[in-house]
Amino acid sequence: MYAIVEIGGHQYKVAENDVLFVDKQNVDSDSVTFDNVLLLKDDKGAVKVGKPVVDGASVTATILDTVKSDKVLVFKKKRRKGYQKLNGHRQVMSQIQIESISASGSTKKTAKKAAPKKEETKTEVKAEKATSDLSSLTVAELKKMASEKGLTGYSSMKKAELIEALS
Repeated sequence: MYAIVEIGGHQYKVAENDVLFVDKQNVDSDSVTFDNVLLLKDDKGAVKVGKPVVDGASVTATILDTVKSDKVLVFKKKRRKGYQKLNGHRQVMSQIQIESISASGSTKKTAKKAAPKKEETKTEVKAEKATSDLSSLTVAELKKMASEKGLTGYSSMKKAELIEALS
């Protein structure tokens, strides 16, 4: 089984027990989970291609070490001007080992199911805000309420003027 995973803006082909160097991972624990699985091929030969990611797929890895990569030299020169400059840096990398590749069981599916409930509560909260306290609303919301009530000249009003006109 192998997968193509996006880690830090780069795409890597990974299999179980692979060791690779990726951009530094700022994680408190030694294990890290990557949910951006772009392609997944299992042992039977079935391929799942994500649009853009495979739903529910994840890759779990452990961080072995944090090291610096080879030095990258940046050389600038302008010919016939006597100008040349040499700079360089060493990128900090994390050495990780892929522990497991799972086709399902990621937290993304539960997040998608929970998202519509949050949207319903947001509409209820907006309805309560409109009836209870006008000062907690934004200027855009107050202007929308003014246009619904049919007030004129609300586009040039300040927040305090809008609250006074609506109450």
